[in-house]
Amino acid sequence: MKWTISLLAFASSMVMSIACGGPALSASEGFVAVPGGKVWYRVMGSGPGTPLVMLHGGPGGQSCSFSVLEDLAKERPVIIYDQLGSGRSERPSDPSLWRTDRFVDELVAVRNGLGLRRIHLLGHSWGAALAVEYLLTKRPDGVRSVIFSSPLLSTERWLADARRLRSTLSEPLQAALSRCESVETADDEACQGANEAFTERFVRGVKVLPDLPACQGSNRNDEIYRQMWGAAEFTATGSLRDFDRTGQLGELHLPVLFLAGRHDEAVPETIDGFRSRVPGARMTVFENSAHSSYRTETARYVKVVGDFLREADH
Repeated sequence: MKWTISLLAFASSMVMSIACGGPALSASEGFVAVPGGKVWYRVMGSGPGTPLVMLHGGPGGQSCSFSVLEDLAKERPVIIYDQLGSGRSERPSDPSLWRTDRFVDELVAVRNGLGLRRIHLLGHSWGAALAVEYLLTKRPDGVRSVIFSSPLLSTERWLADARRLRSTLSEPLQAALSRCESVETADDEACQGANEAFTERFVRGVKVLPDLPACQGSNRNDEIYRQMWGAAEFTATGSLRDFDRTGQLGELHLPVLFLAGRHDEAVPETIDGFRSRVPGARMTVFENSAHSSYRTETARYVKVVGDFLREADH
């Protein structure tokens, strides 16, 4: 009898391992060594579906806001992690670490450290830039699908859209935002107020997003944002200033889903143009959201992503 139970347990473990493309994962959290330090990760859920790895925005953002998507973990492990330098991860002081290629190597290390042979990948905002860079430069095995959520895929187009959206604001706000494009002025009180107005309308999409218990004790790192991007959304002076992978999107030969909010700073018309470059890619627009669609339309976001992942699994 004991032998039969052990055999059944072993078989169950093997089925889980095959489905997940690696060792069976269980809900947990901890640290993984990556180039430059250690990053904090959390595994939500332990279902039999192929694991989903989520890449947060920024640069210098944090993964804790993805906790609202925990319902996705009913069918599969969902792995979130704070990129080095932000959130609960280590914060080395070496500015040479804040490079796109190092963040790509970091994703490789996270995947290897957790034994993730097969995965789905979801990148939000800057996280989408990281995802596409990983796919195009590493050509990794075992990535079954990718979701680009409100993606940054071209800095030139992002800036053009941001400036067009800025032109829809009141003239005083436009003037203030124009004066606030340099690092030297970004922290001025008037600049912070003007940027807050833009953020409310095109990033959060609401006056205030609810606080999340998962984010207590976790903080972003604006130094990384300023080094890689710049002082504000309307100018790019950092290492991402020439970033553009739109010409290579047709090289993505896997299921691809694009997501955007109707009032997103990642403008839906632009994202649809990106979609048209990827054979067979799909797109969903969240009509009542801006850039934070997974926070403001969480239930629908979970359904759209969940349906796509189930189909990709099969």
